[in-house]
Amino acid sequence: MIPALMPTYNRADLAFERGEGCWLYAADGRRFLDLGAGIATSSLGHNNPRLVSAIAEQAARVMHVSNLYRVPQAERLAERLVAASFADSVFFCNSGAEANEGMVKMIRRAQARGGHPERNRIICFDGAFHGRTLAMLAATGNPKYLDGFGPEVAGFDHVPMNNMNAVRAAITAETAGIMIEPVQGESGINVADPRFLQELRAACDEFGLYLGMDEVQCGMGRTGRLFAHEWSGVTPDVLSTAKGIAGGFPMGAILATETVARHLTPGSHGTTFGGNPLACAAANVVLDVLLAPGFLDQVQARGAQLARALDELVAEFPDLFDGRRGIGLMLGLRCTVPVALVQDAAMHEGVLSVTAGDNVLRLVPPLVITEADCAEAGRRLRHAALRVRAHLAATARESVA
Repeated sequence: MIPALMPTYNRADLAFERGEGCWLYAADGRRFLDLGAGIATSSLGHNNPRLVSAIAEQAARVMHVSNLYRVPQAERLAERLVAASFADSVFFCNSGAEANEGMVKMIRRAQARGGHPERNRIICFDGAFHGRTLAMLAATGNPKYLDGFGPEVAGFDHVPMNNMNAVRAAITAETAGIMIEPVQGESGINVADPRFLQELRAACDEFGLYLGMDEVQCGMGRTGRLFAHEWSGVTPDVLSTAKGIAGGFPMGAILATETVARHLTPGSHGTTFGGNPLACAAANVVLDVLLAPGFLDQVQARGAQLARALDELVAEFPDLFDGRRGIGLMLGLRCTVPVALVQDAAMHEGVLSVTAGDNVLRLVPPLVITEADCAEAGRRLRHAALRVRAHLAATARESVA
C-alpha cells in the first residue's frame, strides 16, 4: 500500500530534530557533520540566531500579503541585489525551477518585443540540471528525467560544455539565447572554463542573443563570490538563483538587466508566494552575512582547506578516488568505486553528503563552516575511506572462499 507521503525519494532512515551550525542531531541522538546543507541550501547552517530571529519577528507581524500590494522587504532586498550585481531589476519567486522558467520566459519575451518573435530556442548544455518542471526537464535534456512524461517541451538545443565550435554550430535564426550553469552540480561538479564563458558572451553580442546564467546552486556565495560568473569577468543579461538565497526558506530570484527586464510588464508573469515578507526577511539576513566584510574571503579559505583534505584522500586512496573537482564550497570527489558505498561509509562516520553524476560525491556544506569543522570533515572522510577499503577487501575474500 502506498504511504501517505508520496514515495518520490529514496530517503535515508534518518530524522533530524535539531541542528547547530554545520551539525545535525538525529532523533536517536547521533550527531552528523552536514556537508550537504540540504543540497547547498542551508547557507547559514542550522539554527542561525539572526536568521531564526528575523523569521520569527516577521512571522509575528505578517507572513504573506500577495503581490497585489507593496512589499517593503522585497523592495529592500531587490535594491541590495541590484547594488551588489550586474542587474537592474529583480523578480522573486519560490524555487530554482521557477526561476529558470522565468528566465527562459524573459529571454523569449525580450526577443519577441525586440522584433524577433521567431527567436524562441535556447541553447543548453550536456550535463545540465535546470529543474523538474516539464519545460526545465526539456532544458536539462536528461532522458532519465524525461522518461514517462509525454512529449518533450520544444525549444531547447543541447551541446557539450566548453566546446565553442559546437555552440556556434547550434546557433540558428531561431536561437533566442544561451542558458548555462557556471558550475554544474547535478552532473558531477563540472566547472565551465572562464574563457568559454567569455566566448559565450562574445557570441551572444555578435548574434543578438541573451546570455542566461543558472546560478540556482552555485550562486549566493557558494563559490566564494556572490555569483560564480564573477570569476570569469563575464556579465550575463539574466540570472536565476535560489537554494541558499534565504538560508533554507523556500525562495528563488531572477536578476536581469533593464534590456531584458523591461519586457516583463504587468500581467506577463506572476507568482502567488514569491517575494512575500517572510521569505524576504530571511533573504535579507542571508545577504547581510554574505556581504559582510571578509565573509566571502572566508568561504574561499574554507573551500581551499576542504579541497586540500580531498586532495590528500585522492593521494592516499588511489584505489577509491581519482580526482577532486570544484571551486569554493562546491566540491566533488570522483570515486572509482560506486559512490553510494562512499556516501554510506561517510554516513556511518557521521558525515552527510550528496551524490552527483559521474560517480561523484558532492560536498556543499553551509557557508559558515569553520576551520575546525573542515579539519573534522577530513578526518571523518578518511575513516570512511578506510571503511570502504575494508569492506571491499572482505567482499573479495568472500568471493574467493
